Order: sequence, then C-alpha cells, then structure tokens
Amino acid sequence: MQTFAIPAQEKTMRDFLPLEGTDYIEFYVGNAKQSAHYYQSAFGFQPLAYSGPETGVKDKVSYAVRQNKIILVFTTALRTGNLIADHVYLHGDGVKMLSLRVQDSASAWKETTERGAKSFLEPFTLQDEHGKLVMSGIHLYGETIHLFIERKDYHGTFMPGYRPWKPAYNSEPAGLLHVDHCVANVDWNQMERWVAFYEKVMGFRNILSFDDKDISTEYSALMSKVMSNGNGYVKFPINEPAEGKKKSQVEEYLEFYHGEGVQHIALATHDIVKTVSFLKNRGIEFLKIPSSYYDDLLDRVGHIDEDLGPLKDLGILVDRDDEGYLLQIFSKPVEDRPTLFYEIIQRKGAKSFGKGNFKALFEAIEREQEERGNL
Repeated sequence: MQTFAIPAQEKTMRDFLPLEGTDYIEFYVGNAKQSAHYYQSAFGFQPLAYSGPETGVKDKVSYAVRQNKIILVFTTALRTGNLIADHVYLHGDGVKMLSLRVQDSASAWKETTERGAKSFLEPFTLQDEHGKLVMSGIHLYGETIHLFIERKDYHGTFMPGYRPWKPAYNSEPAGLLHVDHCVANVDWNQMERWVAFYEKVMGFRNILSFDDKDISTEYSALMSKVMSNGNGYVKFPINEPAEGKKKSQVEEYLEFYHGEGVQHIALATHDIVKTVSFLKNRGIEFLKIPSSYYDDLLDRVGHIDEDLGPLKDLGILVDRDDEGYLLQIFSKPVEDRPTLFYEIIQRKGAKSFGKGNFKALFEAIEREQEERGNL
C-alpha cells in the first residue's frame, strides 16, 4: 500500500498548498450535450463554454456550465477505446476531476508529489489570445483526479481550447452559490489511508469524525471523517462502509460505481426554501422525510428564522451546532445507477454537517435502497 510522508526538511508549519476554492468539477458522461441541458433546465445552470471538433479537439467534446461560483464540465468521448469511454462504460456518468484553484500550479504539483502523491499531469501551460492557464494534477481514490488550476494570467471565458457557448436557451438560476463540500465513498478499511493522504500530502486537517455509532440505523452503518484545508474553503468528507445487518448506501455505491468515487456534491444557497422549490418544480427528486421528524424539531434545534410549514412540505432537515444551525436536503441519485446525488445546504452560522439528521437521512436512503432491491 502506498504511504505518504512529510519530507524531513519540513521543520516549520506552513500552508504549502494554499487553495482558493473549487475551480470546476468535471464529469465523464455518455452524452455531454444532454447532460449539460439537464443541468441547465433542472438545476438552473447557465451555458459557459464549449470544446470539441469545432475548436480543434477531435477526440472528445466538453460543455461547461456555471451558476455563480460553481462551474461544472461534462465531457464525452467521440470514439470508443479510450480512457473517457472506458470510464463511462465502467462507472456510468460520474465525477472525474475535482479541480482546485491555486496561485501556483507548478508549486502545488511539486509539493504534493514530493509528499507521495502519484502524478496525473505535470505542470502544463495552455495559452490563447486571452492569456495563459497552468494546470497540473494528482491521482486520488479510485479513478478520481485533483487538478490544480492557476488562472491568474487568463482572462478568457473559461480556458484555452474552449470557446464561449451561447445557445438560445437560458434557464433561470436556482440560487446555487458555491460548492460547500464533496463527499468520497472509499472501500472497506480505506478511510484512514485517505485521511492520511489529505493530511500529509495536501496539508488538510480532520475537523470532524463520525463512527458507526453516529451514522447507523437498525440495518446499516458507515464511518466518515471530514477533511478541510487551512482556510476552510475546501472540504472533503470521506466515507467507508461499516458492518451492519444489511447493505449500506456506501456498499451499494461501490457495487454500482465499480469502485471508489465522489458520492455527492453539496451546493450552498442563501434561501433553501426558494432553491428547493425551484428544483422540485424543474423535476429534481428529493428523499422523503417522515412528517414525524418535524413534531419535535424546534425542541431539538431551538429557534430558527424559517417557518416550519415550508420546511416540512419540502422535506428540509435542520440541525444545530455550537456556532449556529444549518438547513439541508438530499436529492435522489441523478443517474440511473444509484451513485451520484446532490445536497442543497444553507448555513446559518453552523460549521458542521448535520449529525443530528443522520438517522432520519439514512432511514430515508434505506427506503430507496429497499425499493431498488439493494438493501
């Protein structure tokens, strides 16, 4: 097993990998055009940029969409027998690239690979009439990649190799603001390995831990640790299965995704009732929460600014920590395989991840698993 060690000369604490946040998330999909349209019409993303044969790229097409600080890219291979086509065949549509914004891509690559990361892409400069963009990358769990994107000297629409994409259709935005966190599902007994990777290779720290007593129901359980970079702009919870009477959601994911990968993406909003109402009206399906969850909600979490009625109607969960409270809701899988789903989250001071909602959430997921015959 690969191990990760800090070089002996690293004597003083410093942020050797300063991150400015998520740059973009790239999906490998079976049909990029249709995926981009789905995220426009259902999630309210706006068309941003296109890359393909018309821009000189002969083997793939990519569509980039944006909503506030969130950029998603959907990429499809134009032929079989290549890494993109093979990825989709094995995993279905899924997240391939978690791209992080940095000031110095070469430094990010050097610092992480010297600490044990496996290189995916050595620092590489893309250039066009709008300037230059430097990117590099390292391997993660499964077939997932972290790209380090340096765009301080680039002033184009998205990046070299893309042109502005301006179709006639533009959806109304849903009020999604930025990526709050991305959650990984890893295999049995692999969580500590990837916790060590983020600590030693990327300088993250473990800010929260949940064991199988925190995240369990009568039938299934999992364990999770939340990794955060120094400024808190980037957070990656890591899940692994735990022993239970029946198959957990992580086991179901690993079986259908055929390996480790990104389980869900949490997107932030300032008005969760408005955002979720928009998404439901556009066809996004969310997990159903029993009405009994709301009977003693205010006794559990105390005063909240929102009216309880709309939260109950929409199935929005609430939890409180020492710094405030949060509101959250989880979609059903957005693929035919029970793999990737989305969380919509509104933070009212809370820095946590909804521990008080785990039981209700996981019971709701188990009901969906049972309907699929996978529990």
